[in-house]
Amino acid sequence: MPEYVLALDQGTTSSRAILFDRDGRVSASASEEFPQYYPQPGWVEHDAGEIWNSQRRVAEQVLAGVSPAAVAAIGITNQRETVVMWDRRTSEPVYRAIVWQCRRTAGMCDRIRQDGFDRVLRERTGLVTDAYFSGTKIAWLLENIPGVRERADGGDLACGTIDAWLIWQLTGGRAHVTDVTNASRTLLFNIHTLAWDDEILSYFRIPRSLLPEVRSSSEFVAQSDLLTPGRAIPLAGVAGDQQASLFGHQCLEPGSVKNTYGTGCFLLMNTGAAAPASQNGLLSTVAWRLGASQPAVYAIEGSIFVAGAAIQWLRDELQLVRSAEETAALAAAVPNTGGVYFVPAFVGLGAPYWDAYARGTIVGITRGTNRNHLARAALEAMAYQTRSVVDGMAADCGIRPQVLRVDGGAARNDFMCQFQADLLGVPVERPATTETTSLGAAYLAGLASGFWRDAAELAGQFRIGARFEPAMSATRREGLYTGWQRAVERARGWALAQRIENDD
Repeated sequence: MPEYVLALDQGTTSSRAILFDRDGRVSASASEEFPQYYPQPGWVEHDAGEIWNSQRRVAEQVLAGVSPAAVAAIGITNQRETVVMWDRRTSEPVYRAIVWQCRRTAGMCDRIRQDGFDRVLRERTGLVTDAYFSGTKIAWLLENIPGVRERADGGDLACGTIDAWLIWQLTGGRAHVTDVTNASRTLLFNIHTLAWDDEILSYFRIPRSLLPEVRSSSEFVAQSDLLTPGRAIPLAGVAGDQQASLFGHQCLEPGSVKNTYGTGCFLLMNTGAAAPASQNGLLSTVAWRLGASQPAVYAIEGSIFVAGAAIQWLRDELQLVRSAEETAALAAAVPNTGGVYFVPAFVGLGAPYWDAYARGTIVGITRGTNRNHLARAALEAMAYQTRSVVDGMAADCGIRPQVLRVDGGAARNDFMCQFQADLLGVPVERPATTETTSLGAAYLAGLASGFWRDAAELAGQFRIGARFEPAMSATRREGLYTGWQRAVERARGWALAQRIENDD
């Protein structure tokens, strides 16, 4: 009888694999970082081969010593908008993966807005016109890599987000498949009809033959014996990382909210059967679809481009900290930031600003500023950005969260969680299992394979690890947030203004 579900969690900076038992507890896990490439300012790339190899290695590590018969199913969750294009015959990528953070298509987005086509995209896809999403990245590959247009038109190439790339590899090229959540992040998918949109594909000059088949988030996709020679295991769950996290948090009722503090920061609210059109810079997206015969569940989302990546920058580029874990002690060593605000707009600003030309800014520095203040300002920046998104959600939906459930690497930082509770004025709950993204993928696969009966069985597995109650006065809270808003204004439009100055 199967004992586990395997979750493959392919993130922006690392690949991990986790075995979950029937109680939703981690039985084994492994993680491996892989290189980031920055060929030009604002450009971010990955090597798709390195992604696959790292994902395969960690999966093999957690499966070592486990009988293949003990694994009921495989669930996949992934960094979402990142694009890979490859040769169908050789499975060789035509170019590096273009990462969701990459801003190379900001100019293309400007032209889309000039054409007025951004209104069509907003209405049908629920997304704003921004370089963040996959559609312009695919168009860039077709327009800029020699020979790619001809090969794509001839049906020789395949393209997709990272889930499609992993499924292709796991099945030896037999399945070119994505799910509704990942498709909904491409800028090419109509979230109301749940299909690729022919008019949008025509506008971008993207052949439909390039794109994967779209399936639900929880259903049998294909068999794979690549990780377990001699016994095929069903691939039965697929969801983008943030939607998987929402499911893993058991945010199954409309109005429930979670936030993930990873490389970026992503706040999602379950909106049920409705896909609300945001008036405040947020996104409408598919949350999940449980089986091909079921309707989609939707969410409203605020996507913040840089969160934990700012801590990595302090560690790797400035070498102000040795590890992310030490930032909590550094932040607590000072009573405040000394007036310092850190806007980590390394690749522009996402929700609710959508400013591709914003750049990272640190303001308020004095002679007395030290690394404690900078570490604290970097942690506080995650909470400030989250507050901006929560305010937008309240304006769009008329609902403020009564509690915020959190996960991701930075959510293990007690200082940050307490400051987040203070800044929102609501409790913050951290689950006992912080790997909720992987858990969500496991749940989706386990439901489709019969490992778990239904969502009601899963509900009893949610366990709170820590709860942070707000303790800051409303006056101080609003004063700090006003200072943050002033700092953001100084970061906005910086790259565009700099370009104009250089042209002069």
